[in-house]
Amino acid sequence: MIGKPPAQWQILYDSPMIKDPFERLGLDREVMTVSQLNGRARVLLEDVFRSVWVEGEISNLARPASGHIYFTLKDSGAQVRCALFRQNATRVRQALRDGLAVRVRGKVSLFEGRGDYQLILDTLEPAGDGALRLAFEALKDKLSAEGLFSIERKRALPAHPQRIGIITSPTGAVIRDIISVFGRRAPQVELFLIPTAVQGREAIGQIVRALRLADARGYDALILARGGGSLEDLWCFNEEAVARAVAECVTPIVSAVGHETDVSISDFVADVRAPTPSAAAELLAPDSSGLQHRLEGLQRRLLLRMQNRLAHDRLRLDSLARRLRHPGERLRQQAQRLDDLDMRLRRAFMQRMAQRHDRLGRLDTRLAAQHPGRALKLLNQRLDSLAERLPRAMRDVLKDRRQRFQTQLQTLQVVSPLATLARGYSILLDDRGQAIRSAAQTRNGQRLTARLNEGELKVRVEDNHQTPVTLSLLD
Repeated sequence: MIGKPPAQWQILYDSPMIKDPFERLGLDREVMTVSQLNGRARVLLEDVFRSVWVEGEISNLARPASGHIYFTLKDSGAQVRCALFRQNATRVRQALRDGLAVRVRGKVSLFEGRGDYQLILDTLEPAGDGALRLAFEALKDKLSAEGLFSIERKRALPAHPQRIGIITSPTGAVIRDIISVFGRRAPQVELFLIPTAVQGREAIGQIVRALRLADARGYDALILARGGGSLEDLWCFNEEAVARAVAECVTPIVSAVGHETDVSISDFVADVRAPTPSAAAELLAPDSSGLQHRLEGLQRRLLLRMQNRLAHDRLRLDSLARRLRHPGERLRQQAQRLDDLDMRLRRAFMQRMAQRHDRLGRLDTRLAAQHPGRALKLLNQRLDSLAERLPRAMRDVLKDRRQRFQTQLQTLQVVSPLATLARGYSILLDDRGQAIRSAAQTRNGQRLTARLNEGELKVRVEDNHQTPVTLSLLD
């Protein structure tokens, strides 16, 4: 706190024995190590500022496994590190979060290992909502009253997008995570990066311009993404200008700002909010294996229902058989008939499972009962004829397939890129091994590989005669 020096300081200056609080260090006569300097500075700070009250906003809150709490206490002009150790942290009943205004008491100290000036706290109490949190709630209420958060104005995401614009920083893990998800789930989708800053005051105007540019490009959908951070780091996504730019977009937009627990004004205005940038990519990346999984699931369900139906009919049949048990010759005959029907039903079921095998068995039984000698002889002759024709047919089919294979092989040789290279052409490849099909895929000064029929050349783009605005990240 800035103001009148504390009483301990006044006493130190007014003491007849010490005219300067640093006089006892003997700086003119003693050469100290860094550890000695930091140790004496810590003692001096703790002696002068033994117990002070400070008010400010929490930022960069951290809770390691040790149970201690570390955060930065700040106001509009300065900040100071704070440490609340476990024995004192257990007494704090307030739920701490970034942006919360608090009033703390503790001693001013120095972390000797790094020479960091800090407050060692023993008391923490709330001092009302932080300025950023109040501004967030005020803008949220204003835009909600205007209907910018209403469900009716939100657009559905395309089921099978082909071109997607990504508004984020060109560096960092966010863009790599999004590219990885699309490369795994939907490599056919074209991705276009609209680079912008995602933190700081300059990011507001850049994000607004990037949104308007991307919306005018006619993409199927847009992703507005940024990694996690404190409330201050994410604040550009809580600005009214950015929120209104998101609302003005005709293209469906997915907001993926921060981690899952972070919420921004852009999330409320966007058509869909994703908890993370990777989750946003998964929302827009159609999974080609999903349909296969669904078909397999339906097949399993159909088989299970058939099995359940057969089991139900079998149980019903057994129940009827038990109900038909009764003394008397007639009932015994009915029971015998019921058993016969049961056996016939089982035989019919097995016959349907192996149709040709059971059909041959039935024909065998009928032939044995009727002694069809002549018919049997004719059938044997026919069987011998078919046995002779089968190898010929197999040879003919193999010959035809071999000829078709040779024809297709020759056709493949004609359209092979290696044949093209043999005629004196070359193929340009980027550093990822992808073929260059357009000058728009290159940039001035980029290193490329020219693959020839024999060997390779390393080349550099001097001028591609293009003015790049956006970058195609996936071919």
